[in-house]
Amino acid sequence: MASQHRKPRPAGTRVAGIRTPALATAALTSVALLSQTATAAPSTDDKPSVEEVEKKVDDLYRQAESATEKYNAAKEKATKQRKQVDTLLDDVAQRAQKLNEAREELGSYAAAQYRTGASAPDTATFLLADSPQDYFDQTQLMGRVTERQKGAVDDYFADQAETMKKRQEASQSLRTLTDSQNDLKTAKATVQKKLGSARALLSQLTAEEKARLAAIEEQKRQEAARKAAELAEQQRVAAKAAAAQQGSGDSAGATGSTSTDTSSSSPSTAPSASPATDPSYGTKAEKALAFARAQIGKPYVWGATGPDSYDCSGLTQAAWKAAGVSLPRVTYDQVNAGTTVSLSAAQPGDLVFFYADITHVGIYIGNGMMIHAPKPGAYVREESIYYDEESSIHSVVRPA
Repeated sequence: MASQHRKPRPAGTRVAGIRTPALATAALTSVALLSQTATAAPSTDDKPSVEEVEKKVDDLYRQAESATEKYNAAKEKATKQRKQVDTLLDDVAQRAQKLNEAREELGSYAAAQYRTGASAPDTATFLLADSPQDYFDQTQLMGRVTERQKGAVDDYFADQAETMKKRQEASQSLRTLTDSQNDLKTAKATVQKKLGSARALLSQLTAEEKARLAAIEEQKRQEAARKAAELAEQQRVAAKAAAAQQGSGDSAGATGSTSTDTSSSSPSTAPSASPATDPSYGTKAEKALAFARAQIGKPYVWGATGPDSYDCSGLTQAAWKAAGVSLPRVTYDQVNAGTTVSLSAAQPGDLVFFYADITHVGIYIGNGMMIHAPKPGAYVREESIYYDEESSIHSVVRPA
């Protein structure tokens, strides 16, 4: 009985030995399943957070606006090039007409030579002439006329060849610009696709996530408004101090304070003194701002210059055009179309540029606020110049 009771022990050991891998496999499988569950859960959480989606959309808007400014520049160049080509084509047509007229004259002249015998051999012409002197006079005259006509024809051929060469160069240049413009359109379409993807992500946010996103945006707006109020207060205090200093100083004191200001002011504020005291600037700025305010509520559309929609530089260009001031089409040309002033010295009508690559611009209206066409999907509006934080501000330019 004892031996019978001991037999199952080795058998039991063998059974345990056989089942151990199975148990281990089951255990590993359970761990793997748990592991997969653990990694699967983040996969649902793997979608971008509200903050990440917001950043992605903002980045894509920036890329879209940068592509827009490049597209605008290429379009402007292409337009100018087309005008040059049209001018060359007109020139070629006029030269060709003159050349045809010259050919007709030469044809008439050749016929006259044939009729008068001027084209006959020299001996026959000599024998048929009324006198030797008539022969020599006729030969000399015909020689001069022929040389003059030949020179004129040569000139026309040379001019035509040169004009045709220029036309070919201009046409090639236009084709190159058109290709570049098409490339930019393609790039823009790519960015718009990305914007669509980002918007799709935004549309998939839950109600709670949308509320959190709205809270983040509201917090940014409040911070931007606070910074704008700070700037407005600084400008108010500076203006009050300047007025007090000007009113209290006598002529000698005024001379002394002028020299002190010149030595202590920064290079960015010094150039702003002249436009600031020019009464005509204020008048022009009022007209530009009146135009800009009238556009509030109109949609941002890339490449648009009005009157129903605008991009950022299209709005600033149109506003200052209403004031009689011509600005270039794109932001990175507009930034060079005036006097750079410091942010603290900004006045209504000044242009505020944003980002290191100068891809956005708005019109300053005072108190740290501006009117601008913000981005695709938005409308022309008043907003703090700190809407994308202070670090995004590139420069302030006084255009008139």
